[in-house]
Parts: sequence; C-alpha cells; structure tokens
Amino acid sequence: MKTKRILSAVALGSVAALALAGCAGGGNDPSGDAPEAPASKDITIGVFNGWPEGEVASYVWKLALEDKGYNVDLQYADAGPVFSGVADGTYDIALDGWLPFTHADYFEEFGDDIVDLGAWNEDALLTIAVNADAPIDSLTELADHADEFDNRLIGIEPGAGLTAATQDNTIPTYGLEGMDFITSSTPAMLAELQSKLEAGENVVVTLWRPHWAYDAFDIKDLDDPEKTLGEAESIHTIVSSTFADEFPEVNEWLSGFTMDSDVLFELENVMYNSGEEDISDYTDIVRAWMDENTDWVDGLTS
Repeated sequence: MKTKRILSAVALGSVAALALAGCAGGGNDPSGDAPEAPASKDITIGVFNGWPEGEVASYVWKLALEDKGYNVDLQYADAGPVFSGVADGTYDIALDGWLPFTHADYFEEFGDDIVDLGAWNEDALLTIAVNADAPIDSLTELADHADEFDNRLIGIEPGAGLTAATQDNTIPTYGLEGMDFITSSTPAMLAELQSKLEAGENVVVTLWRPHWAYDAFDIKDLDDPEKTLGEAESIHTIVSSTFADEFPEVNEWLSGFTMDSDVLFELENVMYNSGEEDISDYTDIVRAWMDENTDWVDGLTS
C-alpha cells in the first residue's frame, strides 16, 4: 500500500485564506447609485487552522484583491475564534463556513453579528476515512475490527465541528467508545495518515471533502448509514455586519463567488503537493496558477 504520490513533506494544510478582489469606486457617479470609495483599503481574512479549502479560497481572494489595490492580511485561528472575530470586527471575512451541519452552532451563536453571503462550493462532506485496502467498508464494522487499527481513531483540532460530530454522534452510534479518539491538529492527523500508509498499516482518520488527501493518498471513506456526520454540505462566505457599507464593491464580488470542486482540487494539489518542504507562504504558487487561469480569475471581480 503506497501513497499515490510521494510527498516530501505532508502539506500541512494551514488553510490560508484568499482575500477578496475588491476595489470600490464610483464616487464620481452623478446619479449617486454607485458605491462610495471605502475609507480604508485594509481587509483582514480569518482562516481556519488546518482547513485547506478555506486556505485555497483565501489566497486566491487575497491576491485578487491586492491586484485591485487593497491591503489584505490573512490571520489563522480555529473555527470558533474566527466566527467570533468576524462578529466583533476583528476579521472582515471568512471563507469556510459549513452549512447546514458542521458550523450550524456558530452561525446560530453569531448570526446577529455576521452576514452570510452564500455558498461558493456545495460538495462538502464530513468523513471517516481509512486506507483503501482496509478490511472494512462501513462504520458499522469498525468496532469489531478496532484492534486492526490499533484501537486509535485519529482526529483533528479539538474545537472543530468535525471533532464534535465524531465525539457526539459517530462514536456512540457505532459503539466506538473503546477506541482512543486522538485529537490534536490537522497537520498531525495528516502526518499520521501518511506514516501509516507508507508503512502498509491500517489507519482510520477523521477527514472531509474537499481535501487534497483524496488525490494524494490511496484512501476510501467508510459508509455512514446512520448519517452521523450529516449529509453533503455547502461552504459559505461570511463577512462582518458592517462589511457591505465599508467595502460595497468587494461585498458584491464575494456575493457572486463560486469555485467548483474540480478547480478547488486542482489548486489544492498545486499548493500542497508541490514537493517543497516547510512552505508557510503560498503566494508564488497561487500567483503562478492564477496567471495560467486568467479567465477564471478575471471572473471573480467582473
């Protein structure tokens, strides 16, 4: 059992966020209908630690907005602090809100102080994944085969919605209380996944789609007949309650933003499977991809 692609380092998906391509203008329109130029050109995007799809989208928007004259800062934190930060204005934008399940509690908690601009991808799904040649195909079989997985279920960040769904729903539903549910970080989970696959050992991890790991590794999802991790979800853009007034044109661009899974997987693989080690800034990689996909990029701000 081998990884599909030899990775020199696990692309630890700190989910770096693409700021929004936003340039406000129109202050000279005598009709008064065009949005006024923003008082500030500074925009901060909150990016969830360890969520590649949000980092991909955030980098794209960061560069697109900087091309329009904005100053964009990406700030990384766990999901809860990012939602809180958008609500209190610490962050202007976040591009990784999952509905109707994973982040429903955060949308409810901060709903009065954030604005949902809609879904940009509708193929998101929480999963439990194993090596492709594992002896089981369903979560209903995992408890009886726990010893073959060293009685370990490898999770991600303790505060993630996926972690809560696994702890509160999946484990009790399928009788997995006898397994050690290990949570630390997405990079640690990916490192464990790669290590086990390279050693030819069974491994079971919490994961989600879309994620570059499905292209990089020979893995499969376990069936979840009781839907403990929910149905397919959509990934939403959220902004602060004052964002539309402060950045009206950027708000309009973000409201129309979509990225299908084919494009998302392609860019994830470009970013995280480059073979370079210890990458902390994907600007050059994303810029090169954007230069090769100008028609798609131009549509972000048209």
